[in-house]
Amino acid sequence: MSVNQLTPKVFACSQSTELAQAIAKHYGTELGDLTVSRFSDGEFQPVINETVRGRRVFIIGSTFPNADNLMELLLILDACKRASAKHVTAVIPYFGYARQDRKDQPRVAIGAKMVANLLEASGATRVMTMDLHAGQIQGFFEKPVDHLYGSTIFLPYIESLKLENLTIASPDMGGSKRAYAYAKYLQSDVVICYKQRAKANQISHMELIGQVEGQHVILVDDMADTAGTLTKAADLMMERGALSVRAIVTHPILSGDAYEKIENSQLTELITSDTIPLKKQSSKIKVLSCAPLFAEVMDKVQNFKSITDKFII
Repeated sequence: MSVNQLTPKVFACSQSTELAQAIAKHYGTELGDLTVSRFSDGEFQPVINETVRGRRVFIIGSTFPNADNLMELLLILDACKRASAKHVTAVIPYFGYARQDRKDQPRVAIGAKMVANLLEASGATRVMTMDLHAGQIQGFFEKPVDHLYGSTIFLPYIESLKLENLTIASPDMGGSKRAYAYAKYLQSDVVICYKQRAKANQISHMELIGQVEGQHVILVDDMADTAGTLTKAADLMMERGALSVRAIVTHPILSGDAYEKIENSQLTELITSDTIPLKKQSSKIKVLSCAPLFAEVMDKVQNFKSITDKFII
């Protein structure tokens, strides 16, 4: 058997072990043997306990806070590079620091570009991720980027609800393109929320552009951090006569009092994926796994097949 025909090795970062196990199961393999040694001061060192020489390696790890999650991914990439892996793919279901994609005020870092540089310098020869906060981040890389879409797993669920009088909504102007894509596929109407922020994670004012009276509304966004935007938008739409409001977000960051906001809001449910593990369970949160999608795309990458059919919208 040639080296190219060898089964790829799949390794998990500590923060994404559960998701990585699910991806490996759908891929038809087991996670590689990797341990993390820790010093008493908190410094850690990932150690790969099996050969990866000449292999394709997939390293699965979302880079949500804290910064140790990103650092662990970088160290594992470096370890694989130094162990003579042939191809090293960083599978990053949630790409952290993506909100820092430009200079929106003087004297700020462009964090997404810096992370891209770090990933490549550490040995990533390919990056696989889903629903980047800004699609142009793909251009920050000199290596191939497989940018998957959460719509692949969310649209079948929306269709299963069989909602009449369906309207797709964007919680802000920046997400209007995503909302229009969903609406075009589902042949539904679109409304947009216009919001102003007093500062990061704090909304000072919100208005609704469009009519939702007598409609079942589904808000679509790439992430929910404090959940302030989603819950405020849901309450506003119910005030304007919506029959129900659901929200779809790919990445459930859900920091601070986000869970309490969701529970106390007029959202019927929040539909999300498992790119980030939930901190706690909620009766209003439904999780759809992205593991089958990543496993299938990893298999196509390994076998040099097109992934075009994975882009529903």
